[in-house]
Amino acid sequence: MMTPQTSDMAEGVVQDMGWGRLVFGQTFRDPDEFGTALREEGSGRRDIGMYLDAPHVFVALHAHEFFIDPSFTYRLDLTTPMQYRPPDVPGLTVRQVNSIEDCIAINHIYVRCHMVPADSDLMWSNSQNAPHVVYLVAVDDETGQVVGTVTGIDHCQLFGDRENGSSLWCLAVEPTVTRPGTGGLLVRSLIEEFIRRGRSQMDLSVLHNNDGAIALYERIGFTRVPAALGIKRKNAINEPLFAPVKPEEQLGQLNPYARIIADEAILRGIAVDVLDAQGGYLRLTHGGTSIVTRESLSELTSAVAMSRCDDKRVARAVVADAGIRVPEGCTATFTDEDCRFLEKVGTAVVKPARGEQGAGITVGVTNPDDLNRAIGLAMQHCPDVLIEERCEGEDLRIVVIDGKVIAAAIRRPPEVIGTGTHTIRQLIEAQSRRRSVATHGESVIPLDSVTEDTVHKEGWQLDDVLPANERLIVRHTANLHTGGTIHDVTDELNPMLAKVAVDAAAAIEIPVTGIDLIVPTVCGEEYVFIEANERPGLANHEPRPTAQAFIDLLFPRTAATPWAWHPDPIEQH
Repeated sequence: MMTPQTSDMAEGVVQDMGWGRLVFGQTFRDPDEFGTALREEGSGRRDIGMYLDAPHVFVALHAHEFFIDPSFTYRLDLTTPMQYRPPDVPGLTVRQVNSIEDCIAINHIYVRCHMVPADSDLMWSNSQNAPHVVYLVAVDDETGQVVGTVTGIDHCQLFGDRENGSSLWCLAVEPTVTRPGTGGLLVRSLIEEFIRRGRSQMDLSVLHNNDGAIALYERIGFTRVPAALGIKRKNAINEPLFAPVKPEEQLGQLNPYARIIADEAILRGIAVDVLDAQGGYLRLTHGGTSIVTRESLSELTSAVAMSRCDDKRVARAVVADAGIRVPEGCTATFTDEDCRFLEKVGTAVVKPARGEQGAGITVGVTNPDDLNRAIGLAMQHCPDVLIEERCEGEDLRIVVIDGKVIAAAIRRPPEVIGTGTHTIRQLIEAQSRRRSVATHGESVIPLDSVTEDTVHKEGWQLDDVLPANERLIVRHTANLHTGGTIHDVTDELNPMLAKVAVDAAAAIEIPVTGIDLIVPTVCGEEYVFIEANERPGLANHEPRPTAQAFIDLLFPRTAATPWAWHPDPIEQH
């Protein structure tokens, strides 16, 4: 497979993908020229060298600059029938990109999947002017949202590949997608495109520990090509692949909310000491300054501010005094007064006065029996219980750091989409597995009494088969820890809502917070304040630069390593 460049192929072929360049080693007569090409890697990019003859020799001779990528190369023979053919996914259409907006959507998926973002303009230019580059997207037929993507390179068309080959790159699926089989559908669609073009084989590179992707490729029929090794430069982006930092064994135990902060600090040359991996405690040190953090909570947040956020009743009172609208509410008395309040407001939300991650919350209480059950559930988490009127609208989380809105997102409760063949229980289990993988175990849909009651109130049982394309909300709370999904709306946020969030943070006197509002629409000015979170999950808002803003707050003299692309924070008015 790895043979020196031959006369019938183009020489020195490099393809810019926006996130980095593909350097095709078989097109270089001299390994030194191959190395020169890799050294031209741009800042914030990740170049990949492939198909070099004797890559181990090259790396051994330049060990201070390059390393062997810890990935497997797989190949599919396109001249024989596929061993595995993923079924069509109802409600999804795969097509080539047809606008710059598609490329921007691809970028968002890349970053949500912790991949290096790309230059959207370059991707769009490639799609229009480079027929050897194929960008496919999976689109939700109902919403029009791009929910997945894969890229292909036609080697034969690009450089006259004597093996008549092609390759697959950047398979990525939006972590919140609810339709199973999206990744398989994208891979199959790319395979069919290259079969149509008459290619003989298709290669791909996959990280050695990406078990889910490897299982998918092997089911399709890809087989390993042991001799094909990728080569990368030793840069900041690749550092975890070739030289894990000293506490890597501890960093690997951090949840995503602490890890995103540790990674950002390391990129800036800030020393990271993991004090308690399970608890998410870090000590960050730079230039004689040392600060202890727990995820997005730091020593800069006062105990008073924490106590105001901790008790939802106190937070309500503080922001209400600042002129911010709050829903009508009361502390449960465990008497008939509670039922009279429910009768007054019609529909209520019952929650522990103190707690987090949506534990013990019941939404949509309408009668005394449900009220008593909801109060009992809330009391399992806190003896004091808050009863509030239920305000209809979207659940909006606004992240405020150092008096600025950095990100805004709508949080939606978990739902499943019917296939016509799977039970609701099976759909929930499958969706929960996907959410767990996407969030490193942080988000799952519990199959508990709350889920069962929610499904039952919608007229279904867990073992019923949900018709194809029918959507079913399986819990009413939108918390990510119970399977909710998050959808970025920073660019659409009304400046008035941004101001409300900043004012609420100022009233509480907290430097980093997640302000939760219920809004009819993010474009309007109507809202009610729900609560403030002293430890918002910054990782939930990628690609917004939440971790960067947090480290800027802690160490204002440091400068973040620039990315090839990132979205800008919302303008404050």
